[in-house]
Amino acid sequence: MSTESAVRESVSQAASTVGSVWPLHSFVTANPLAGFEDRPFHEATARAEALLGGDGYPSVDVFRRAWETGQIDADVLRTHLADHGYDADPETLLGRMAAAQSGETRASVGSEPTADTATDRVDAVLTKWLAAFLDQGQAAWSMPNREEGFYAAFRAAAPYDSRIPDRTAIADLPDEPIDAIRERLSECPVGRWTEVFEFQLAALPGWTGFIKQRAADEGAWQSRYPITLVGYLAVRLTLVDLFDAPLEPTATSDADADDADADENAIPLPELWLRAWEATYRRELVDRLTDASAAHARESGVQDDQSGVQDDRPDAQLVFCIDTRSEVLRRHIEAAGNYETHGYAGFFGIPMRYTGYGSKVTVDACPPIVDAQHRITERPAEGRTAERDEHERWHGVASAARTVVKDLRSNAATVFSFVESAGLGYGASLAARTLLPSRVYDLFEAVDERVVDDHEFCEASFDPETGSSHELPAGLTLEERVEYAATAFELLGWEQFARVVVFAGHGSQTTNNPFESSLDCGACAGNAGGPNARVLAQICNDEAVKSVLRDRGFDIPTDTVFLAAEHNTTTDDVELYAGPGDVPASHAPDVERLRADLAAARAGAAAERVGADGDRAALREVERRAADWAETRPEWGLAGNAGFVIGPRALTEGLDLDGRAFLHSYDWRTDADGDALEAILTGPMVVTQWINSQYYFATVDNAVYGSGSKVTQNPVGNVGVYQGNGGDILGGLPLQSLMSGADEPYHQPLRLSTVLHAPVDRVTDVLTDHEKLVELLDNGWLSLTVVDPTQGHRAFNYAGELEWTGATETATAAEAAPTAAPEASVADD
Repeated sequence: MSTESAVRESVSQAASTVGSVWPLHSFVTANPLAGFEDRPFHEATARAEALLGGDGYPSVDVFRRAWETGQIDADVLRTHLADHGYDADPETLLGRMAAAQSGETRASVGSEPTADTATDRVDAVLTKWLAAFLDQGQAAWSMPNREEGFYAAFRAAAPYDSRIPDRTAIADLPDEPIDAIRERLSECPVGRWTEVFEFQLAALPGWTGFIKQRAADEGAWQSRYPITLVGYLAVRLTLVDLFDAPLEPTATSDADADDADADENAIPLPELWLRAWEATYRRELVDRLTDASAAHARESGVQDDQSGVQDDRPDAQLVFCIDTRSEVLRRHIEAAGNYETHGYAGFFGIPMRYTGYGSKVTVDACPPIVDAQHRITERPAEGRTAERDEHERWHGVASAARTVVKDLRSNAATVFSFVESAGLGYGASLAARTLLPSRVYDLFEAVDERVVDDHEFCEASFDPETGSSHELPAGLTLEERVEYAATAFELLGWEQFARVVVFAGHGSQTTNNPFESSLDCGACAGNAGGPNARVLAQICNDEAVKSVLRDRGFDIPTDTVFLAAEHNTTTDDVELYAGPGDVPASHAPDVERLRADLAAARAGAAAERVGADGDRAALREVERRAADWAETRPEWGLAGNAGFVIGPRALTEGLDLDGRAFLHSYDWRTDADGDALEAILTGPMVVTQWINSQYYFATVDNAVYGSGSKVTQNPVGNVGVYQGNGGDILGGLPLQSLMSGADEPYHQPLRLSTVLHAPVDRVTDVLTDHEKLVELLDNGWLSLTVVDPTQGHRAFNYAGELEWTGATETATAAEAAPTAAPEASVADD
């Protein structure tokens, strides 16, 4: 192997120690320990602690509160402990864990970074140049030579940095970063290069995780201003040499890492406490679902091995994202009228790169595990000239005003006079936004009602482009549109269509919140899901598409109209994209009735979420949170997530799951070949596991895997946040998204419990074809329970190595030694 190949191979191996970090404007909730998922969970957390310094389990105080409040069942806990040789009582074991933690100091976030050691000084200089190079439009003056790449730009600018010792040596660096790395490692054996790179990448995991993601994504910023981990390491190793900082881990660090790998067969106490907590939650959830499954079979009069269609046609069917926040609203919508609600991944199966009307920004509106396949651009629809002209007038005036204000504020000749003349107006605005945020919300809503939004006159362009050299094709062919619609209906298991079908994406509404995109749709890569909903509704309304779908067996009535909507998860308002040209006159009464019922459902959901006394008070409170720029917690996002239920709505209809479960619709009876099930397990289940892991780790150690308090954060370069005025960017969730008090988690740090309604042998068939899913399950990153409608609605827990055990009253069957049953690898209780 050549030296260059050896460097690249070692860098690639070392990069798995840091998780990918997405830019702040497109926040993706990913597992920060994704590179360790090939190890059992307890081994992975131990290894990550040795490399990154992060705790892998909740504190003793958190476990104690869960035990004392009944969130951990005493019998379940004792059984788990006894199965692994711990016979002491739980209180004694808590004391033992507390003693083990007493010598450790859980890190805190919020203090300004210091520069005491040589490595600290390397980090201080390097992060300054990274922030300058990786800026995405925030800086008024950009770093020169960025288009040549990070390594070249650093070589050109760093000789003028007085903080670098012997900075004149930088001018003598080789032209290629590979050569610079080779020179710095000339006395280090090739066999130790991966260890060196791991050590250096783990020093700033936020920045290196961002570089890793940006290089892999190959987006517009990367194309224009390229940076790679090889280029980063060339600069870092140069600074390490100039500051005489350690190149490799110390002997103590080596010993810690060895200890993390040594007891790979020993299950630590915190792992057993966590399993018992999860088993307690899972048992309650599964018991409710098995009861609902049996009751649904009895009430419908349909045998478990037959298909059936409901006689009553709902007034409307609404398809929401599987997001946990939809669960609350869906219950209230169903209580408001004859409505069906369903769950589907929030990008609605359209892997698109989207450009809104008049926008200069394109976004990949699909999960990070899916590559965008199409370019979709919005354009004015025929016959909407008046709405377009009104939109242009409003936005033209607003854009001109913003440009004038920016010029006046930044021009040296006008800045002081501008401040003097505009100060009174700014002061009044500041006072109103601080003291009367609800009134400010009303004002913005009133203005918004007068402004014509682009969705009122635009539609997605599906037309191809001839002669384009773009990497992605423009538009969608008829065949592609049919497939996306058919896939949606197959995954939903639909055999019946209402007069009105609504695809509802979701987004958030907050003010002065750098983490706003973390509250938007995770399936849309931290973007609002309304555009995806509009595209699918437009596809399904196409008569050519409907005709082909009917030929394929989808009985879509001629009176069915598909609409799009967007669920505002902060205020629970559902905006129907249903203008005069979108709704036939025959359906206008249906839509107006739906609007009224959505408003009633919104009030009920808001009251449940905020605990206010009365619907009106609840609505005012959520509106205040959306408009208050001092509000650090406008909504809880997906905090509390613990379960993922895959099955028909009848399983969860009427159940209050407390906004803690992702809900994906699925009907095993309409999926004979298992294709829909395979798509759900390999797509949405993986994404929900990412989301769950992000919330878990940011809760158990916010200093390492989160980003600390919003109050002390400083955004940098539109890509991340600092605590203080520099250092590593913090890629995880802030404290206010997770904690209700200083030491009291609102989010219960549990790994995801997936519950699936399907024949267990069909699930086994899917898992057999996907080693990555089996790896996640075998290594304990999530659990899987199957409620089998063909076996008396019994529940079976995945027990490892493609085998199952019957769920028992103590919820410990997953710990028992499994015995394969003849047909489905299922063991009886």
